[in-house]
Amino acid sequence: MLVVSRRAGESIVIGDDITVSVLEVRGDVVRIGIDAPRSVAVHREELLAQLAQSNQDAASPTDDTVDSLLTAIRDRAQDS
Repeated sequence: MLVVSRRAGESIVIGDDITVSVLEVRGDVVRIGIDAPRSVAVHREELLAQLAQSNQDAASPTDDTVDSLLTAIRDRAQDS
């Protein structure tokens, strides 16, 4: 990890086509701007973590759902 100190108005360049600029520093909040080609995905880390958790929750059935499905399968097998 590269760690650099920058002031408002200063930038760093990543590769040939990504620029990260410090736009404003207000207290403990730093506003940054990222200039990158559309082919480069730029996301906030907390949103990616939330999306990953949401996807995992949607893909993982609850115990009640599994029990309900098992009961339905057993009932169908008994009816046959």
